Amino acid sequence: MILFVGLGNPGNRYENNRHNIGFKVVDALVDHYEAQNISKSTFHGELFKSNELLFLKPTTFMNLSGKSVQAVKNFYKIELDSTIVIHDDLDLHFGAVRFKNGGGHGGHNGLRSIDSMIGKEYTRVRMGIGKPLHKSQVTEHVLGDFSALECEVLDRWITHVADACRTIPHERLETVKSRESLKSFESLGT
Repeated sequence: MILFVGLGNPGNRYENNRHNIGFKVVDALVDHYEAQNISKSTFHGELFKSNELLFLKPTTFMNLSGKSVQAVKNFYKIELDSTIVIHDDLDLHFGAVRFKNGGGHGGHNGLRSIDSMIGKEYTRVRMGIGKPLHKSQVTEHVLGDFSALECEVLDRWITHVADACRTIPHERLETVKSRESLKSFESLGT
């Protein structure tokens, strides 16, 4: 069993926020696989299943994402190395995507929560949302909606990342990394 987790905040208010890019990729994966909703209140999130693939969108809000991930991971006895977390990353330009195993949370509250609940050695799909000029603008930036310019390529970028994620169960991570970026997306962040 492989668990894909998209990070974000629940509710219409946050739907198009940069912080919710993980939700958008999971939505694309759910659509592609025509996954069935198998949510339970004990999962603290929306959970979908297609064969041996699970797709989770925690409804705990970002800071408590680990509670949902841990509940699903324990229920289905999913190995840490079969857990893939898709999240926004301030340290990458908009349009960049990086795949890595393990690492720190980099100040990301969703990752901090997951790390504290299940450990750090899961696969991360880091999606660049760019960084504001001043540290005081970080919250406003991540909880802000994508710009009009970003929206022009957003659907293509989400599809690109979802397609790359679909190869993770079948290929070594080093091979998946070859799909990391499309220059047309990254150039928007420069």
